[in-house]
Amino acid sequence: MKRFFYLFFLITFFLSISNKIAANDNIAFLNLNYVFDNSGAGKKIINEIKEKRKKNNDSFKGLKKKFDQDKELLVTQKNVLSKDEYQKKFSQLENDLKRYNSEIRKKNEGLNKFQIDARKQFLITLQPILENYVKENSIDIILKNENVLIGKTNLDITNNILEIYNSKVKKISVK
Repeated sequence: MKRFFYLFFLITFFLSISNKIAANDNIAFLNLNYVFDNSGAGKKIINEIKEKRKKNNDSFKGLKKKFDQDKELLVTQKNVLSKDEYQKKFSQLENDLKRYNSEIRKKNEGLNKFQIDARKQFLITLQPILENYVKENSIDIILKNENVLIGKTNLDITNNILEIYNSKVKKISVK
């Protein structure tokens, strides 16, 4: 009976200590997308991405128009050209289509790579700001707000980080 009482006392003691330790943890959460989308540097990157996408789309429209014209020309010449000449031009048209598709894919991949690199640079510039904020405010852990199901609104540090980020980072240089 003494052992049971002793064991019960120890378990109760450790549980009460662990609850006090857990209650003293300082946790916050942050919406990274909001900071990126609403920061000055993030807005510049978003505008640059929009411009590149528009430029790509204009280029794609030009390529499609040229391909459609070549296709129409070949269709109108079908009865005039010999079978071998028609086959040769048709093969050339297929090669042009493959080249156009390859060019479109390369431009899209380039844009995707730029977006990924921009996000990486954003996180790299944000990291020291978060580290400093954690030290100054005695925060133990910062969670992404996407990973938080529910929490007190006073634990959301998004606007504070946005203000600090805007004051310290004016432009993100993407390599």
